[in-house]
Amino acid sequence: MRTLVDNFRAGRPRWPVRTLVVRRARAILDALEHLIGGLGTALLSFAALASALLVLLLCAVGVGLFLVPVLPRMVRAVAERERGRLSRWGPEMITMGPVTSRGRDVLTDSILRRELRWLTVHGTLGLLISAVGSTLVVNSVQNVTYPLWWRFLPPDDAAPTLVFWNVHQESDALAVAFLGKLMAVTFLFVGPGLARLQAWPGRRLLAPPPDADLSLRVARLSATRAAALDAHATELRRIERSLHDGAQNRLVNITVLLGAARRAMTRDPDGAEVLLERTQDAAEQALAELRAVVRSILPPVLADRGLAGALNGLAADCGVPCRVDVDLPGRCAVSVEATAYFVTAEALTNISRHSRARHASMTVRRRGGLLTLRIEDDGVGGADEHGGSGLVGIRRRIEAHDGHLEMNSPAGGPTTLRMELPCGS
Repeated sequence: MRTLVDNFRAGRPRWPVRTLVVRRARAILDALEHLIGGLGTALLSFAALASALLVLLLCAVGVGLFLVPVLPRMVRAVAERERGRLSRWGPEMITMGPVTSRGRDVLTDSILRRELRWLTVHGTLGLLISAVGSTLVVNSVQNVTYPLWWRFLPPDDAAPTLVFWNVHQESDALAVAFLGKLMAVTFLFVGPGLARLQAWPGRRLLAPPPDADLSLRVARLSATRAAALDAHATELRRIERSLHDGAQNRLVNITVLLGAARRAMTRDPDGAEVLLERTQDAAEQALAELRAVVRSILPPVLADRGLAGALNGLAADCGVPCRVDVDLPGRCAVSVEATAYFVTAEALTNISRHSRARHASMTVRRRGGLLTLRIEDDGVGGADEHGGSGLVGIRRRIEAHDGHLEMNSPAGGPTTLRMELPCGS
């Protein structure tokens, strides 16, 4: 029978049952968390929708006209809360600027009209989805534990919610517990789907429309340019530090040894021979360090073996067994391949040092003009971008190419890093 390592090398990973269970449990907890968070914004949406209807009714008598300018700001405030919630769950949602209070501009604001459509859907259907999901969880917990405390209830209040029979004896209480288990199993299957369904209108309607103001794109390009300059300055400082601390000190040592050997040539030829041997060793070490600096600027393995071969080499050198699945028709730009190489190297180094993982996987695809890299491990998770793990440098490298980085690393694992880089058509 193959071991797990053999299965990874053969390209057929078999994740341990414990890892699959942890993943499923994490997905269920995430779904519950997002349904509860969505319940909060759905209640706000319902309140805003009711307020808007009330203002429209008051407009019939003239009083509501004074409140009309408040409605756009109220709608935008609720929509911004939903954008923030969705950004914490998945891809970042771009926030909109303050909305104008002039009625004529409100009617022509396409973003505000989309927000109003979202408000209507989320305040009704989204509220219903949250209520169904939360009710399943609450009632399943109540019913499963019901046999433990039903005897303490008053006789007229002996049946919990959603139970259509009277509870008079132990078998009736056990039937309630069985119903609770069915509710729990139902949520296991439908909970993640309910969370995605609830978030779908927000992802679709709160994203900037195709004809949005170009200022959003300008802001994005300005942030990308700043990231590119920061990444360039960081890389220059790294190269300077490597040359100063390594090769430069070796060259100074070589100069000192050559001077000492020259002075010892006449009075101590044997000692001069020893100094020359030390000088040669120092020169070889300086040459090796210079080669390492050059390889860190643009690894020669990319030119020799291409990105696929270079990534396979990184996976082979990783301290954790890593499965590689690469599908790269053709070559990308040199800068894009170098970025993908360094991001992979940094990510695999973090896995080897910090994750305590037993297995990892790497999937690389190029579809059209987009290069996608996904790295996953079954470690302890809890990776923090601001905790000195190198993730800030990874993000800067990717954003310098107008790319996108997503990382999901809950406590207890698993950790997933997904990178997208434009690479031309």
